[in-house]
Amino acid sequence: MVPDPSTLPRRIVTESVTMADLRPQIEALAEHDFDLFRSDAIRASDTADSLLTRLGVNDVAAAAFLRADPVARKLLDGRAGKRVQVRVDAAGQLEELVARFGAPGNDKLPTQFTRLRVERVAGKLVAYSTLAPLTSQPLLASGTIRSTLFAATDEAGIPDAVATQLAEIFATDIDFRRELKKGATFSVVYEAMTADGEPVTWGNAGAGRVLAAEFVNKNQTYSAMWFKDGEGKGSYFGLDGQSKQRSLLSSPLEFSRVTSGFAMRMHPILNTWKQHNGVDYGAPSGTPVRTIGDGVVEFAGWQNGYGNVVHVKHNGDLTTVYAHLSRVDIVKGAKVEQGQTIGAVGQTGWATGPHLHFEVKIDGVQQDPLLVAQSSEAIVLTPAARTQLAQLSQSVRAQLGVAQTLAHAQVLGE
Repeated sequence: MVPDPSTLPRRIVTESVTMADLRPQIEALAEHDFDLFRSDAIRASDTADSLLTRLGVNDVAAAAFLRADPVARKLLDGRAGKRVQVRVDAAGQLEELVARFGAPGNDKLPTQFTRLRVERVAGKLVAYSTLAPLTSQPLLASGTIRSTLFAATDEAGIPDAVATQLAEIFATDIDFRRELKKGATFSVVYEAMTADGEPVTWGNAGAGRVLAAEFVNKNQTYSAMWFKDGEGKGSYFGLDGQSKQRSLLSSPLEFSRVTSGFAMRMHPILNTWKQHNGVDYGAPSGTPVRTIGDGVVEFAGWQNGYGNVVHVKHNGDLTTVYAHLSRVDIVKGAKVEQGQTIGAVGQTGWATGPHLHFEVKIDGVQQDPLLVAQSSEAIVLTPAARTQLAQLSQSVRAQLGVAQTLAHAQVLGE
């Protein structure tokens, strides 16, 4: 019923367009007063003059005010790193300065921040500070591995706590000590406390839980998201619904440098080649040691070359050993849960430096801990929870897609 388009008449319409006169627009712009905004962080060597100069403020009176006013002087007191934003007029005169930093005596678990404001009122500068609540917001970031995971997260402005979580989440997918390749990429969505929308970098308020992440290493893509089941219990799952959390952790320490793996080595004391039936984790004395799974303490105390040592009996014929501890925080017969602290890294027994010697035994025979962790049981979701996860994964994929485009951490939605 529709006519053939090739048979329809064609007509060319030509119309001249007259450009509007730009002169009135240019004159209007010239008469308009512009306000310029700049922001930076205070450096340890900063003075009032050097800070304002770096922020593009050309105002001798403003620098004198920052030095003299008792409230404004707090700007340069204390630690460096405070974020400062200024608004200046076209001549460089200060119109407003806002700084945000930690509230006094609120470093351990910050819930508030100090907002210091300097502004020009009726031609004169005034300063005042108020307390305001911190808010939790999701941040997006991405990075590329050039040397190490922590170097890449530093470059992307991601806190170390988030880097540690990434290594934990993908521990059964990637051996970050041996398999991480240059050029590998990652994107992450994580909780962060913010002050007026700016990520907090002071105290312990910076980074919270990783909400979603993706790692691409050796052309393999691994994804994860934090998901709570119907009973309110949360853990990490792949976007395909497969659990990232297993009955055994891959390491008894948070992500740490391995000094001696499960292999033949030159014994540091006997000076002979021997099979090293465990993994040595180099870490400072006092670093918390955690049990990799639920179980019962079979031995806790001193044992020859092991020094202070804890043996934990798990389900079946599996036993784990934690040696050279500086202290033991558990007793024989105690029930322990996955991730529970049982002692601290030390240098007791036959140890040439502070480290944790860790063993996994099955039927009394030492096994490679990483392989045992990778083959341990995973959490299984109910059909209803799996359906809910599949729905949430769609929005997670979109967030991770946005995160891949960012070179530095940014608040979700900006």
